[in-house]
Amino acid sequence: MKIIAATLNAKYIHTNLAIRYLKAYAEPEYKVDLVEYTIKDPVMNIVADLIQRKPDVIGFSCYIWNIEETIKVMSMLKKINPDLILVLGGPEVTYDVSEWLERLTDVDFIVLGEGEITFKQLLQELEGDKDFANISGLAYRDGTEKKISPQRNKVDLKELPSPYRFEEDLIQLGKRVTYFETSRGCPFSCQFCLSSIEVGVRYFDREKVKEDIRFLMNNGAKTIKFVDRTFNISRSYAMEMFRFLIDEHLPGTVFQFEITADIMRPEVIEFLNQEAPPGLFRFEIGVQSTNDATNELVMRKQNFSKLSRTVTMVKDGGKIDQHLDLIAGLPEEDYHSFKKTFNDVFALRPEELQLGFLKMLRGTGLRIRSKEHDYIYMDHAPYEILGNNILSFDDIIRIKQVEDVLEKYWNDHRMDATVEHLVSGVFETPFDFFQDFGSYWDNQGWSRIGHQLEDLYKRLYAFLQEESVATLSVVESLMKYDYLRHQKFKPRKPWWQDRLDKDVRTGIYKQIIQTPDMMGEAFTNLQLNEKELYKHTMVETIHFDLSLYLEKGQIKEEENFVLVYFNQTTNKTEIFPIASKTRKTAS
Repeated sequence: MKIIAATLNAKYIHTNLAIRYLKAYAEPEYKVDLVEYTIKDPVMNIVADLIQRKPDVIGFSCYIWNIEETIKVMSMLKKINPDLILVLGGPEVTYDVSEWLERLTDVDFIVLGEGEITFKQLLQELEGDKDFANISGLAYRDGTEKKISPQRNKVDLKELPSPYRFEEDLIQLGKRVTYFETSRGCPFSCQFCLSSIEVGVRYFDREKVKEDIRFLMNNGAKTIKFVDRTFNISRSYAMEMFRFLIDEHLPGTVFQFEITADIMRPEVIEFLNQEAPPGLFRFEIGVQSTNDATNELVMRKQNFSKLSRTVTMVKDGGKIDQHLDLIAGLPEEDYHSFKKTFNDVFALRPEELQLGFLKMLRGTGLRIRSKEHDYIYMDHAPYEILGNNILSFDDIIRIKQVEDVLEKYWNDHRMDATVEHLVSGVFETPFDFFQDFGSYWDNQGWSRIGHQLEDLYKRLYAFLQEESVATLSVVESLMKYDYLRHQKFKPRKPWWQDRLDKDVRTGIYKQIIQTPDMMGEAFTNLQLNEKELYKHTMVETIHFDLSLYLEKGQIKEEENFVLVYFNQTTNKTEIFPIASKTRKTAS
């Protein structure tokens, strides 16, 4: 019997942990081939590849991001080979099973919940007596009758074999994200999350976990992302794992965690700030809302004051990047309340702020009680909301405009100094800047066309001109700084119009040649002549006190950046070395 465990990932760099558990548990009794595609792959290509493998059974792992494409694949597979047995599993099909059996006439079996034991028993019965009635956690049709058996008891995680040691995975470890779990379940009951359905937290064997991580690192894994819903729910366990990863990590490996920030003790953060190498860890923190009434309605316990303390301490430590999540559309959070939530969280200046929209996931309490708040939402995955009793569809569109420019101008860190200036006084609040700019962006039709890097600068400048920003010359100077600091070489055609007189530029270059020590260590040993300076460097006017911005931290010292400027206020040439280290060419 030829068996395939397959899925459609959101991106190529992603890997699916579920199908690897199925393979690990089924073998050696059954050989299971792992096959992964992406939702961007043409359906015809996926079907052709699967058919050429001549399978007897294909199991698909299903989620909100891939279910609709998976259904298309299944339909075509069944038309080509009606005898092919199709099995579905995963969180998307575990709930509303009767509805799925009605809709998906091409599917033969649905595995509910944890699938390792159920899938193997199904394979045994397919080869044997085909007595499916006694398999827990299985749904199927017997003629016109639907057969749905209850989910089985939770698997003893310490008995599951490792899903991380397949030979076919080793060649890709350095190119893709490795998803890793040390526990299953969540202690919290957030009504918008599937994890709230499972009560309690179960752990894998600690020593086996460490052995697997060592194996992955030794075989080239670069990004290991822990999928535990709350990695730090047990302080002692988290401390043990942090200590292990700090002591035994290999250069180039990065570990990502989902943590609950308001329960993290200060001493744990102090330990990480002192012991963790920079860049080794990355934290993902779900804030979702700072509205206490909203959090109470979704049964979410959160102390935002303690959360802020944790985020601030971690940020001050400078060792760990933080990704904070928000959800727009939660109960009783209208547009103005969400604006406050956004500003509350943006004030923490996380390295990344993810703005998402509520999805009414099957099986969640919020979906079951959706009528209490007049929710309307998409009929098909991802079931994103279209409105509720206090948040209109127009409000949602406005918040999506915020999301669009937030991603481009904050999360990508192309203009950190510029955005910091704009949100710290030019606009009333950070949300106002992103909303006003997002609306302008949408009205210009830019959301429907692509962009290059220079376009981002030109479009922001056009918006600020439209807004008649009083400090436009300062903002333009900061934009020039942000643009140049990301260039490895002198740009051929910068986004702004060159306004500096050639004679002034020549005078500055001559002054540099005559007094190279003014530039500090960065230029002392270069011995550049005027021709080389013209070739490799740029001189631009700026309209702010650079030393003040350095003092405030809005501009940071750069090892590979030197700024020379002509101060129009004093009408004098000022050479300001930001860098302290020598480089071959200067921008």
